[in-house]
Amino acid sequence: MKIRAIAVVIPARNEEALIARCLESVLAAAAESSVPVHVTVVADGCTDRTAEIAHQFEGVHVLEVTEANVGRARAVGVTWAMHRARVATSTLWIANTDADSVVPRNWLADQVALGSKGTDLVIGTVRPDFNDLSEAQIAAWHAGHVAGKPNGHVHGANLGIRGSIYEAARGFAPLAEHEDVDLVARCAVLNCVAIASDDFEVQTSGRQYGRTEGGYARYLREELLNK
Repeated sequence: MKIRAIAVVIPARNEEALIARCLESVLAAAAESSVPVHVTVVADGCTDRTAEIAHQFEGVHVLEVTEANVGRARAVGVTWAMHRARVATSTLWIANTDADSVVPRNWLADQVALGSKGTDLVIGTVRPDFNDLSEAQIAAWHAGHVAGKPNGHVHGANLGIRGSIYEAARGFAPLAEHEDVDLVARCAVLNCVAIASDDFEVQTSGRQYGRTEGGYARYLREELLNK
């Protein structure tokens, strides 16, 4: 089923230092898309200028919520974005990333191409911002990542899904973390077409203390050097 619109959803909690960089990259990717792109930022319980900065970007819709829960924030954003797109959910692509991330210019165009050829779920790779890591951490990351061989690890910073499959899987659960892994696990029983790809790798923050106790920040801090 051909993709006719894209909904980009970005949860953000106190990301005033990084949200502009993220949105600049998303809008650059949107400019490369052959279908309309609807960008939604969900400013969740922010006490800084995240929402104010996001409002400055033309074409970006900002929802301000107080969920303090990334699963709920993503779900709210997707529901709103699906409403804005006004296309059949089978022809809507939901592209997820995070406010501390930078997407490549081909991020959306490549996902649309895959979706239009029948792919329902794309599990994209991420790499940390090496400016945030030690030399030993950088070496360890390179040792575990081979170009052209995506590891299939699920990251909300680079996850694409067809709208109808998202609905069938009942969307993001109200989880404080690992809501992305949970969604993909529920998609696995739907007999959908899923692929892992590193063709549009997303750079995400290499900070080692994140917005939750677990997640990618904990992996960088506790596991990367101990694999």
